[in-house]
Amino acid sequence: LDVDECQDNNGGCQQICVNTMGSYECQCKEGFFLSDNQHTCIHRSIEGMNCMNKDHGCAHICRETPKGGVACECRPGFELAKNQKDCKLTCNYGNGGCQHTCDDTDTGPVCGCHQKYALHSDGRTCIEKDEAAIESSEYNATSVADVDKRVKRRLLMETCAVNNGGCDRTCKDTATGVRCSCPVGFTLQPDGKTCKDIDECLVNNGGCDHFCRNTVGSFECSCQKGYKLLTDERTCQDIDECSFERTCDHTCINYPGSFECLCYKGYTLYGLTHCGDIDECSISNGSCDYGCLNTMGSYECICPPGKKLHWNKKDCIEMVKCLPNAKPAPKAQLVCSKAGGIESCFLSCPSNTLFVPDSENSYTLSCGIPVQQGKAQQKRNATLPSCTDSLAPPIKQKARFKIKDAKCHLRPRSKDKMKDSGKQAALDNCQVTFVNFKCDSSKKKRRGRKSPSKEVSHITAEFEVEMKSEEVSDTCNIDCVRKRMEQKLQTAIKTLRKSINKQQFYIQFSGTEYEVAQKPAKATEGHEACSTGQVLQDGKCVTCSTGTFYSGEQNQCIPCSPGTYQDTEGQLSCEPCPSNDGQGVAGARNMSECGGKFTLCSPGHYSSDGFKPCRVCPLGTYQPEPGRTLCFPCGGGLVTKYEGAVSFQDCETKVHCSPGHYYNSTTHRCIRCPVGTYQPEFGQNYCITCPGNTSTDFDGSTNVTHCKNQHCGGELGDYTGYIESPNYPGDYPANVECIWNINPPPKRRILIVVPEIFLPIEDECGDVLVMRKSASPTSITTYETCQTYERPIAFTSRSRKLWIQFKSNEGNSGKGFQVPYVTYDEDYQQLIEDIVRDGRLYASENHQEILKDKKLIKALFDVLAHPQNYFKYTAQESKEMFPRSFIKLLRSKVSRFLRPYK
Repeated sequence: LDVDECQDNNGGCQQICVNTMGSYECQCKEGFFLSDNQHTCIHRSIEGMNCMNKDHGCAHICRETPKGGVACECRPGFELAKNQKDCKLTCNYGNGGCQHTCDDTDTGPVCGCHQKYALHSDGRTCIEKDEAAIESSEYNATSVADVDKRVKRRLLMETCAVNNGGCDRTCKDTATGVRCSCPVGFTLQPDGKTCKDIDECLVNNGGCDHFCRNTVGSFECSCQKGYKLLTDERTCQDIDECSFERTCDHTCINYPGSFECLCYKGYTLYGLTHCGDIDECSISNGSCDYGCLNTMGSYECICPPGKKLHWNKKDCIEMVKCLPNAKPAPKAQLVCSKAGGIESCFLSCPSNTLFVPDSENSYTLSCGIPVQQGKAQQKRNATLPSCTDSLAPPIKQKARFKIKDAKCHLRPRSKDKMKDSGKQAALDNCQVTFVNFKCDSSKKKRRGRKSPSKEVSHITAEFEVEMKSEEVSDTCNIDCVRKRMEQKLQTAIKTLRKSINKQQFYIQFSGTEYEVAQKPAKATEGHEACSTGQVLQDGKCVTCSTGTFYSGEQNQCIPCSPGTYQDTEGQLSCEPCPSNDGQGVAGARNMSECGGKFTLCSPGHYSSDGFKPCRVCPLGTYQPEPGRTLCFPCGGGLVTKYEGAVSFQDCETKVHCSPGHYYNSTTHRCIRCPVGTYQPEFGQNYCITCPGNTSTDFDGSTNVTHCKNQHCGGELGDYTGYIESPNYPGDYPANVECIWNINPPPKRRILIVVPEIFLPIEDECGDVLVMRKSASPTSITTYETCQTYERPIAFTSRSRKLWIQFKSNEGNSGKGFQVPYVTYDEDYQQLIEDIVRDGRLYASENHQEILKDKKLIKALFDVLAHPQNYFKYTAQESKEMFPRSFIKLLRSKVSRFLRPYK
């Protein structure tokens, strides 16, 4: 029986599907013609005699010839007629349209019928011969005896040689007469002759995990979205989307049938899988008292000259204020000593330390507080000011050191080295206010003849020493003290240089001594897998969290002891709490968790230092955060409903603003959020800036999903590549235009797979993807679409080069597309076209899923681009990757192509 392919998803045709006996074909509406891939349609052009012209006269496929003009080709299973334009049907295509048997002749296919059937007048279908009529003319049976005779004669007559024994399919002669049987997938009917299709799906769902679809003589399993059918063609397995390249920008979590993307701290998700930096400064100025500076993944508050940042990192306070009963933070010390003619130095860092691993081969380390704070050091001036007075500007020295054959890795000193450094004569003991170390061993390409492969680590050190009033005396004035201290620091740096050259310099954090750089020979210890500040958990390197510090000796994250806290990840020690009386909890993540006599003011309250005793925020002001030194005014003379308000929403505004708007306290109106910003909440006085470099299509946006990346995606390689609509897989932006040019190396052609494409049909082709030879509208077009198409399609480019354009209007938007391509050797042109034009490639759902499977497409493209890579995949691997039916389809075509004469 003929299957009507058009019933299933329109046969994969973009416009019109016409069912034919044993096959189907796609057609196009007026003004379009069928593309080479035989499924999609292309706009006709008017000028010039080329394939874009509707009068090219080719019945099936039109090709431009190198000299201009056109040449016609036929679809697989057809032959070109003598006029070089029409196509003759052969028995290879849909059995030549015959229901039973087909024979090729010069005039075309001639149909025949199996025994028991006669050819219908249409010359194609077969009808059963009316046996009843024949029999009644043969015998005019009236009596029972005659009937008996007839049965006997019939038994004697019945043999497989005559009329196939009356069997529908297979006939076998036995002693008792003929025995009919049916092929797999069919069952013998009670008449013992006819065969009927079995609906395998009725029993145990056909053995399918998810869905079962009955077909004539067989059945097909398919899976829910997010699952793939294994090659046993029964079992469904979850697709691990996280194993694909480029699934998520940051962190990917796979779930059965789906996945989720998460972003690192300080970033937010947009376009389903992408992460963009949050502009915290757009959210109520980052709650900063004065200025706010956005950075990647974070932000900083800044203070005006003459003021410094409070430990809460938000408020600005006078420089001179110092806390009563707060002990001054212990200072960093550079201690150098000499033993057996070898100088060794160590730097102890008791407080205000910050360790930043910049990359695999470099890090920055600071210790103490710089006196004049530049932007770089504003990250860490959290400690409360000490009460010693500084007289004059500090003494600053900068030095550069070089360590040969060593890599910048901050690693604990080996135990045997510790033994050597017994009691030594101390040479220098230098109290340092602030030290900043930068170690860098990233390889730089040298232009020299011999590029030394050995690594060199460069260390840049900056020292600051504060001058103290108590050191000035009658015999030595300020300048004299300054000179003395400069000399002392220079001597210390000299000794330090010697100790670094001899690999005898280390830094001490919370009792552990670390080497600044290491020679490769030593880097063979067990715990080298992760960088400093990270530990191995479930096979992954995890940074030590806030409230803990990394101990190099134990190679683990240890909670901060009571009386200390740590508010930054991946640090090597904890900071002393301001009260410093050892009270409080272990694992404090910020100063407010220190406990002791320092308890923070709660939201809606404030005090001069952020600690209790606190005052309540007066009417007309609010404070959403704990530990602050001020309250924010509502502005515009607005009052709050009560004292101690905790958000702007407590201010009694004249109008209540809906999401997508913000309240302007000057004009007392609701203003739409400008383009590039959004506001999901009611009654706010700000709009949030879109993450990263995204923007919105219109003003008044209410959600971060309206923020879209405008960048046209894709990677264009010589052999493989892909193009991608902006913001994919999120909805693409309005009024965008993308242009990609694929220009393959000589003697290579382009094969494209469109796994699926989502363009809303509602706005009358407002959003269009077109692939042509060049920007000229009359150049050869390979593909053009302006609608959603969830069935995959593969096709070869009609021109050697491709100019691809995607345009959207301001109407509806959709998910868009991610379209991979491969370039292949033009010697394989005929084979590739034979494969991609074969309806069987798209007929079964299993085959469609192959063209949507990123891993399988990657493997197929790998072999098409570099055929020698075919041998990388074992027969077993191929079997595990592709279903049998797909391999069978390819194998028959490949063997025909490679051995055409057998």
